Amino acid sequence: MSKLVGTAGVSVLGDKSLEFYRDPVAFCEQRIEKHGSRIFQSRLLNKPTSFVCSVEGMKELLCEKSSVFLKDPTDVMHNMYGDNIVTANGEEACLLRLSLTNLFTGKCLASGSDLINSVSERCLKNLSATGEPVSVYPLFKRLGTELVLGLFLNVNPDETPELFQEITALCTLHWHGIISTPISVKVPLWSSGFCTALEAKDKLMDIIKDKLECQRQGFVGYLRDLPLPDASCASQHLLLFISALIPKALASLLTSFTLVLSGAGKKEIRNRARADPDYLYYVLLEVQRLWPPFIGGRRIANQDTTLGGFHIPKAYAAMYISHAIHRDPEVFHQPEDFLPERWCGRNAGQEHLLCSLGNGPRNCIGVQLNNVFLKVACGYLLQHYDWDLSPYSQDLQYKWLPVSRPTVPPMVSFTELELESSATDLPDGPP
Repeated sequence: MSKLVGTAGVSVLGDKSLEFYRDPVAFCEQRIEKHGSRIFQSRLLNKPTSFVCSVEGMKELLCEKSSVFLKDPTDVMHNMYGDNIVTANGEEACLLRLSLTNLFTGKCLASGSDLINSVSERCLKNLSATGEPVSVYPLFKRLGTELVLGLFLNVNPDETPELFQEITALCTLHWHGIISTPISVKVPLWSSGFCTALEAKDKLMDIIKDKLECQRQGFVGYLRDLPLPDASCASQHLLLFISALIPKALASLLTSFTLVLSGAGKKEIRNRARADPDYLYYVLLEVQRLWPPFIGGRRIANQDTTLGGFHIPKAYAAMYISHAIHRDPEVFHQPEDFLPERWCGRNAGQEHLLCSLGNGPRNCIGVQLNNVFLKVACGYLLQHYDWDLSPYSQDLQYKWLPVSRPTVPPMVSFTELELESSATDLPDGPP
C-alpha cells in the first residue's frame, strides 16, 4: 500500500477548487504529468481529495467498492433535488433503484417511442428552411426540454404553451442553484441565486404534485403505482427527471455529435452512419468517450481503504474524472483521436468502461432512455441533412463545467438531402 502522490495542502489556504473549476481538464492533465500517476491527491471543496483518472481506478471506485465510497449528503444536489435515487446511499438507494428501474426499460420505455419521434421531428424538421446558420446548442436544449416535459409530465408546448414556458423558466432558475454559492439570502429588491433557485424548486414541486394528483396516464401514472418509501418520493423524483440536467446533457452530446461530423471531410462517416445503425452506435459511443457531458462525480470514503494500491483514509473524498478516464492510454489506443471503429475492434464490448453517466451499481438509471434519445435525434439529422460549420472558422474550445459544451455557441448550416428516408422510426442496433 502506497501513499497517495501529490498533496492535499492545508485547510483553506491549500484549497485548489478555484483552479479546478476554472479548467478541470488542464488541472488533471498537469498533475498526471507531474506525478506520473493517473491517481493523485489535492484539496477540493476544502477537503482532501483523491482524483481518479484511470479506467482501473474508476472500476474500483464505482464498481468494486461502491459500498465504501458513498454519495456526499452535504452535496449541493441534495439541497436542490432533495432525497432521491441520486443522493441516497446504502439500502435506501438499492430499494429506490429496484422500484424505479422498470420506468426506464421494457414496456415503459417503448411507450415513449412515439413521443420521442414526434418531438425530434418537430424540433429538427426545418433546419435548412431559411438558409441561415443555426446555433445548435440552444436548439438541442429546446429539444431535450420538450422530450423530458412531454415524457415525464405530459406537458406539450402546442397544447399548453403557457404551462410549458412557465416550467421551462422555473427549471432554468432551479438549475442556477447548482452553480451558485449555497447561501440563501433575500432582501428587498434582491435575492441570492441560491435563494431564487429554492423558490423555483417550491413552485416546480407545486406543479408536480398537481400532476400526480390529477393524472393517471403515461409516466406520471406509472410512477404513482410504484411501491415508493413515502408520499413525497414520487414528486422528488419527478423534480429530478424534469430538471434542466437532462436537456443540458442531451444538448451537450448532440452538439458534440454535430460538430465532429460536420463538413465535407466527414461525409463518408455521415454516409456510413446513415446506412449502418451499428456504426451510428459506435459513433455515439465515441462522442460520449471524447466529450462526456459531465466532468465526473464525487464520493466520500466511509472507512480506510485503497484505490489503485494507494491508501485512502476514511472521510477522504474521491473524484472520478470522466474526461481523463476516457483517455486512459492503457485502454484506449490513440486516446485523443475520434475513431468509431475502435468499438468494433480493439475496444469491442467495452462500452461498460465509459463513465459519462456514471458506472457500476450507482450509474444513471436513464442510460437506456438517453441512448434512445440520441439514436432518434442523430438518426433524424443524418437521414435529412448534411451540415457544415458556418462560418468555417469558429472557436470550438470547450468549457467543462457545469456541463461540457463549446464556450462560444457554434453555428452550423444544414442542407436538406434530396433523398427522402424514414427517420422517424427508432434506429435498430445495439441498445
